[in-house]
Amino acid sequence: MTTAKSPLHIEEIARPTHDELARQHFVSSLRKQVMIDMAGQLKNLYTRKIEPNLRIKLKRPILRSRDIRRAMLEEPFFKSWSALRYAAQEMTWWSVQPQVERNLPELILAAKRIARSKGPGSLRLNSKLPIPKDVTRMDIHLMPGCFHTEHEADDVAAGAVYWHGTSVFSAGLKLRHKNGGVARSIAEYLKIAHPDFKPQRMLDIGCSAGNQLHPYLDVFKKCEGYGVDVAAPLLRFAHARSRNMKYNIHYSQQNAEKLDYPDNHFDLVVSSFFLHEQSALTNRNILAEAHRLLRPGGVMVHMELPPSSECDPYYDFYLDWDAYYNNEPHYAGFRKLDFAKECYMAGFAKKEFFSRRIPNYGTVSNEEFSESARGERPAPQHGNWASWFIFGAFKT
Repeated sequence: MTTAKSPLHIEEIARPTHDELARQHFVSSLRKQVMIDMAGQLKNLYTRKIEPNLRIKLKRPILRSRDIRRAMLEEPFFKSWSALRYAAQEMTWWSVQPQVERNLPELILAAKRIARSKGPGSLRLNSKLPIPKDVTRMDIHLMPGCFHTEHEADDVAAGAVYWHGTSVFSAGLKLRHKNGGVARSIAEYLKIAHPDFKPQRMLDIGCSAGNQLHPYLDVFKKCEGYGVDVAAPLLRFAHARSRNMKYNIHYSQQNAEKLDYPDNHFDLVVSSFFLHEQSALTNRNILAEAHRLLRPGGVMVHMELPPSSECDPYYDFYLDWDAYYNNEPHYAGFRKLDFAKECYMAGFAKKEFFSRRIPNYGTVSNEEFSESARGERPAPQHGNWASWFIFGAFKT
């Protein structure tokens, strides 16, 4: 007796051919070479040659990352490293586009079928929503068409390219694994550091393909998830994944500066690698909106790269590469902001602000993670995802 096969999950439909998979493995290996091996060589070049010469030239200590950048722009090794990093970023998306385009009709049908099916969660789209210029003016992360572009009705291509592309992007650094990552780390941190905090409703702003929402709901099992983004193709893909996996998540196409949820609606508001894509004014509106949406006792947590004030000049220079070469023009300016001041301006009490590093959950022992979460031992230094920098505030 034969049984019918169950439908594939949407992320399983666009499978690569042998040659496409080989190409993706190459890109992942190239990224590892650039981001770990060559990055270490770049730091050695700075320590051995650039720093001593720059000190002599400036006749003072090196205090600003822009001084390092000016010197590095004259170095052939930096030019080569930067060109390879840029090429690897482009190739990440190019390596998955053929499998998505080839399977796009089936992907769209799957998303529509799942949206019509019975299951938890929901999807609200708004075709009249103005897409912010921060999104439309360039391909963020060099991803072709950015996140919002729709090539046909009910399109999910951008969601599929983002999902499969980030898998290639992270594979060389072993970032995508079940028990680790940004969301799982933050959720576990909150659970340990604030054992009485038991959110019933949470919101992820700039949720993209939804992969940062699931780990929160794995840790806080009674929590209801909400995700907002301006990009409909991402949300269609995210909803299909979440409903197939039985997560109770409500996705909505909205601008995070002004959301249609009522005051005091959420216990937890989060974002991951999102705020640095916006202008300073946009972020102030988003933080103020997060304050409005949180109930008293709720918490806002954002994961970003550490601000310039917490980095030595070289690491500050290194992190700002994306501002110049990865179509993220607000990146460097965002990292120079005073995050505490930005939260105060949004309405949060000064005493409720926090910022810190937390270990990546799953790459340290449970004991080490718990001790760090309780403040009993420092988290690993930031770099290559050994730890995450978070900031936020509780609402009084």
